[in-house]
Amino acid sequence: MDLRPLLTESEAKILFIVADGLGGIDSGGRGTELEAARTPNLDRLASQGATGLTYPVAPGITPGSGPGHMALFGYDPVEHNIGRGVLTALGIDFDLEPGDVAARGNFCTLDSDGVVTDRRAGRIDSREGARLVRMLKEIRLDDVEVYVEPVKEHRFLLVLRPKTQALGARVDDTDPHRIGTPPREPRAQEEKSQQTARAVSEFVAQAREILAQEEPANMVLLRGFAQLPQLASLRESYGLDGCALAGYPMYRGIARLLGMKVVDCGPDLDSEINALKTAWPHHDFLFLHFKETDSRGEDGDFDGKVAAIEKLDRAIPRMIELQPDVIVVTGDHSTPSALASHSWHPVPVLLNANTCRVDGVVGFGETACAGGGLGHLPAKHLMTLALAHAGHLRKFGA
Repeated sequence: MDLRPLLTESEAKILFIVADGLGGIDSGGRGTELEAARTPNLDRLASQGATGLTYPVAPGITPGSGPGHMALFGYDPVEHNIGRGVLTALGIDFDLEPGDVAARGNFCTLDSDGVVTDRRAGRIDSREGARLVRMLKEIRLDDVEVYVEPVKEHRFLLVLRPKTQALGARVDDTDPHRIGTPPREPRAQEEKSQQTARAVSEFVAQAREILAQEEPANMVLLRGFAQLPQLASLRESYGLDGCALAGYPMYRGIARLLGMKVVDCGPDLDSEINALKTAWPHHDFLFLHFKETDSRGEDGDFDGKVAAIEKLDRAIPRMIELQPDVIVVTGDHSTPSALASHSWHPVPVLLNANTCRVDGVVGFGETACAGGGLGHLPAKHLMTLALAHAGHLRKFGA
């Protein structure tokens, strides 16, 4: 629904706290990670507000982080499926041009049979990642300019810029998204992307040769091939002056794509909250991203994810003292440590505002939220609910 005809001015401030990969499943009878964690502050917000479960894309669909976040900001994640490459490029301030094809890269580990044994090469640190990127910068391709830039830890950015013939971005990931199998071939999904697929194949071949003697990062995986889209900004869509507090490049890229001001801050929660306090007087929509919940889930570390959730809970009072008019706490998807990956399970959400209809839920967890007043809803409707509770929407119809 186009909300622009309904928008009205309000001085209310909205705070979205996104704990990446927040949702989980019961593991060993302890409940989910969120249910096992001690979260008095989140429980208090839930008991004074409304709760529910969201589907980032649709029931049964496992979302990537890009679609998950696009939905949270009210954009249909299927209609606006932005490739990870573009988001990564924007996240590190790469000057992406129309026609460029961008991809997110991982350094990975292959065994002697060419099988992926670690998709993140042991999560090498950023210094090692930058050293390896310098090696890949030596790669040259016919008819295509190649840009390789470090991102963070094992992550890097690949950009292909056409010299003559236009490139398409519909190319299969080389990342198999699981261990125990070789990297995939970069097959073109359309005729326009054939040259792109050939260029990617040659890049991967040269990268394999360059990295052959490295350990543990002896190969690359590529995913999320994409080109720069045109999207309405948060201000154009909702009349909001948005600000993002996110330490990881991809989430900074999503925010920048939607016209938010992206504040420089470190990747740790303390740095993000300090930046939040500085930015608070100047914006009416603020988005704070917390990555650690997802990282621990992908590591299969139940206790580590519990500890990350408890860390976030301890920080909640520092954010509440800013007196936001509307607080939304949720995740962009579920990352159960039992699966060590993103999953299709619905994500718990709480919405706290003076205008809430309190639903009687007394704790913040998947089981409790299943009976909450927000029900089970598409995540793309959360922004509409936040706007309504902030007094930003007038009546629809006569």
